[in-house]
Amino acid sequence: MKTAQTIEKEEIEQLKFPDTEVLLQHNERVNRNKSLEKALALGNLEKVKVKIAFEDAEGLKVVHTTIWGITEKNILLKGNRRIPMNRIHSIDFV
Repeated sequence: MKTAQTIEKEEIEQLKFPDTEVLLQHNERVNRNKSLEKALALGNLEKVKVKIAFEDAEGLKVVHTTIWGITEKNILLKGNRRIPMNRIHSIDFV
């Protein structure tokens, strides 16, 4: 994977996200969804932060934050910030 730029969650609302999926394999998308569900549960129950690697129109980014919610197409962060699910490469529990 390419080198990622670390950003603050407050910067997310200024990013542009293409509509395309970043994970090409079905099993990668299934694993991403499982990781998102686990991160949501840990975030709501224990305020656990995760490292989310995602890709906007300019390249790979990483944000260290708590996931507050999940919709059909987005993950929700504090302050009504959203990252499209199809742009997320990985979720790391740190």
